[in-house]
Amino acid sequence: MMKKIALLGAAAALAAATLATAPAAQAATAKNGVCETGEFCLYYNSDHGGSLVDLANSQKDYGTGAGCIEFVSTGSGKGQCIKNNVASVWNRESTVVTVFYKSNWSGAIDSIAAGDKVNLRPELKNENAGHVVGVAGNDTFEYGVYHTGSARVTAWFDGYLQTSGRHEGIDVAHQSGADVHSMLNGTVTRVSEGGGTGNDLSTLAIYNAGFDKTVIYLHLNPLSLSVGQSISRGQKIGTEASRGAGSSHTHVEVRNGRQTAANYSSDSTLVNDIPTQFWMDRGYNACCQ
Repeated sequence: MMKKIALLGAAAALAAATLATAPAAQAATAKNGVCETGEFCLYYNSDHGGSLVDLANSQKDYGTGAGCIEFVSTGSGKGQCIKNNVASVWNRESTVVTVFYKSNWSGAIDSIAAGDKVNLRPELKNENAGHVVGVAGNDTFEYGVYHTGSARVTAWFDGYLQTSGRHEGIDVAHQSGADVHSMLNGTVTRVSEGGGTGNDLSTLAIYNAGFDKTVIYLHLNPLSLSVGQSISRGQKIGTEASRGAGSSHTHVEVRNGRQTAANYSSDSTLVNDIPTQFWMDRGYNACCQ
């Protein structure tokens, strides 16, 4: 019996020593030309052909000229800047990654779920300036507005593709009459049920003093709320409609300070800040179009 115990003890000691000397699992190495777990990989050609670059973090601007992010693996496109040259992607991150048409996380978007290996949608193929890695556990933006996975973003901030105008908010659609929910806590600063254009649009404005931001919802049918009324995050505030718009959707706009109406900028100037980081910090990932 003593001999058996001694042998077991020796085996345990050997196993412990083996574990102590075993090499640790290798972390992904960005920009080594291999698409590894924990990376977002961008390819020069469709269907994941040509050269690729593997990145581990969000990128607000892929850059141009000297210092740009380049395709690094062998294949067509190697050494070229990736900005406006990416045709397909593989998301090996653990959460959604959103590709943006413009720098600084604005413009049209294409969101890629964790694990997906896809061609970019036509509007963003070879028209892409950066991407953001979402936060695991965040809701999608459209879920925050409608509390359903069936809603969709129809235009991200400054995301118009077919018109020359600028877009100061984010448009989300589900179906006419669908419940619309408040994205943040706050106090009502305006309720109007217009149907025209400009400041005559149907508007609900809710001010959050903690962030000193006003979230403005346009085109909806607002509930019978009162100026000064407190609103909770997730509370129903109206239903989707098309008041003052050509289609049924909800325009969600973030303005600095205590406001009562949406912004209407010129074609060349945006007045509101790009809200992508603000919404991620509030628990909403940029997703999905």
